[in-house]
Amino acid sequence: MTDFSMITGYNSLMNKKAVVLLSGGLDSTTCLAIAKDAGFKVYALTINYGQRHDFELNAANQIIDHYNIKDHSIVDIDLSQFGGSALTDDIEIPKDRNENEMSDIPVTYVPARNTVFLSLGLAWAETLEAYDIFIGVNALDYSGYPDCRPEYISAFEKTANLATRAGVSGNTFRIHTPLINMTKSEIISIGLQLGVDYGLTSTCYDPRHNGDPCGHCDACLLRLKGFEESGNIDPLNYSDQ
Repeated sequence: MTDFSMITGYNSLMNKKAVVLLSGGLDSTTCLAIAKDAGFKVYALTINYGQRHDFELNAANQIIDHYNIKDHSIVDIDLSQFGGSALTDDIEIPKDRNENEMSDIPVTYVPARNTVFLSLGLAWAETLEAYDIFIGVNALDYSGYPDCRPEYISAFEKTANLATRAGVSGNTFRIHTPLINMTKSEIISIGLQLGVDYGLTSTCYDPRHNGDPCGHCDACLLRLKGFEESGNIDPLNYSDQ
């Protein structure tokens, strides 16, 4: 069994407040479950950023209900007006790529997305006097995103403590990334140990009209690989692929 207190390093801070960035996807939902297991009172933040795969917003609401989270903020910020990504612009979603093809920065990278998300999370955290922020970034199974790297998270954490009244007044913000060095199969295994219902989550970049996953985009392929390697069955419906 995994010692989940070691993932966050904050087992002693029971009942502390934490802002958790929740997209509705597999990783962010697992991250939320870890934060709750570590004893944090969760304030969930979901960003509606103009993503084409907006079924994940419905998933986020279902996850909030499932976990009985009382404090859930949905922020609308339309990054699609800038474009520049297959997730926010009229750019084709890559399909059926192998892992070698996924190693470069993909067209699904949304310019500065995690910086925007973490900044919004930081703003809410400071008003709540919550000094812990969780984000489900992962640098192993999908290393192409520059804003999922440990050095980026470390730099943002430093910025958070330099650029806020709370930070310069002696409080210390921590950006928790418990999944950052895990494979997808490890993430899934930990989530299942924590009772995560992955049937509520939405991962696909190009879902079908009913929200079912396409089974062919990078996100679907990595998710399916993770379930297979963990010895579990993905509860989502891929039957139309």
